[in-house]
Amino acid sequence: MNAYLPRRLAGEVLGTAFLLATVVGSGIMAERLADGNVALALLGNTLPTGAILVVLILVFGPVSGAHFNPAVTLAFTVRREIDVTVALAYVAAQVAGALAGVWAAHLMFEVPVLQVSLHPRTGAAQWFAEAVATFGLLMAILGTVRWRPSAVAYAVGLYITAAYWFTASTSFANPAVTIGRGFTDSFSGIAPAHVPAFVAAQLVGALAAVAVFGWMMPAERAAETAD
Repeated sequence: MNAYLPRRLAGEVLGTAFLLATVVGSGIMAERLADGNVALALLGNTLPTGAILVVLILVFGPVSGAHFNPAVTLAFTVRREIDVTVALAYVAAQVAGALAGVWAAHLMFEVPVLQVSLHPRTGAAQWFAEAVATFGLLMAILGTVRWRPSAVAYAVGLYITAAYWFTASTSFANPAVTIGRGFTDSFSGIAPAHVPAFVAAQLVGALAAVAVFGWMMPAERAAETAD
């Protein structure tokens, strides 16, 4: 399997880069076109993000598993479905891809490439929202991987589309995305000082999901159908 590791890492870099280019680029476009209507700008940011996730998972799922997210990689590492050394390489690839995607979006919209966000996103409610958002994302992934593997891309895209709106934090649910968004002072940015708490909440949510769904869907029931 390690013979294919460079291809898998390339898939994680490219996939995460396109994800962040979409998140940041659509945020810049939406803010420019919404004329001050924050709800409309958020909708303009939401729909492209959900859509690109479907595309990216369909394209890169057979290559790398289409994690694009250290919380997802952590979950599969805890479940012993990915080796620790490979997982660390995945996380590095995801963070590198996230930064590349942010910078690509800046270049496309002719704004300064190197930025630091000034957007505050902090507080217990937002941290709890990130834990819930990440728990729900892993719920969507683990449930569909188990019962409807062909539907993972659609489940993830639809979940993130919904979670943008039902969570107070607008559902970052991804440490690499959170780090990347610390380096854009656009609609989708987050102040770097507030990144660590978001990431901690995301990892807690991911681990909670692994525990709950590991109990709810034990391996010996793999032959059963959902009822």
